[in-house]
Amino acid sequence: MSVRILALVGSLRAGSHNRQLAEAAVKLAPEGAEVEVFEGLADIPFYNEDIDVADSLPAAAAKLREAAQAADAFLLFSPEYNGTIPAVLKNAIDWLSRPYGASTFGGKPVAVIGTAYGQYGGVWAQDEARKAVGIAGGNVIEDIKLSIPGSVVRFAETHPADDTEVAAQLTEVVARLHGNVGVAA
Repeated sequence: MSVRILALVGSLRAGSHNRQLAEAAVKLAPEGAEVEVFEGLADIPFYNEDIDVADSLPAAAAKLREAAQAADAFLLFSPEYNGTIPAVLKNAIDWLSRPYGASTFGGKPVAVIGTAYGQYGGVWAQDEARKAVGIAGGNVIEDIKLSIPGSVVRFAETHPADDTEVAAQLTEVVARLHGNVGVAA
């Protein structure tokens, strides 16, 4: 049985280096692990309890929750926007944390990684994402970290999957997340 890891990418830009990093995770996933990049975060309305009702749940939000329910673990890719987590990723976390008491994160292992243009690779945003997803019920694996600085230069002509150092680090991240599935928090 394969472990399903749902990847959520906090950048909507077509040429996003975090998107490319997620694509690399799909390609580099070890045997027994399947990484699926969720498509459609841009279509999910901002979380509003008034529209989070069973008989009229927005289709995009329902699709996200279904994918999350089917996942065994989560891998979040966060760039840094103005020193913090991108709104699209925070919105996904908010939708998955509800209804109150029934978070689809449900104690499942979560790792947060990413790349950013700055010299620290987006660590502030990734720390904020860890905080939010932990409060939302995920079992954040705090020691799984990968923050790649200088994304615009580093990945200008090289896909992350073709960067030997990044590929090795990413392979280890996915393997370690895979190894935490089924481990009590």
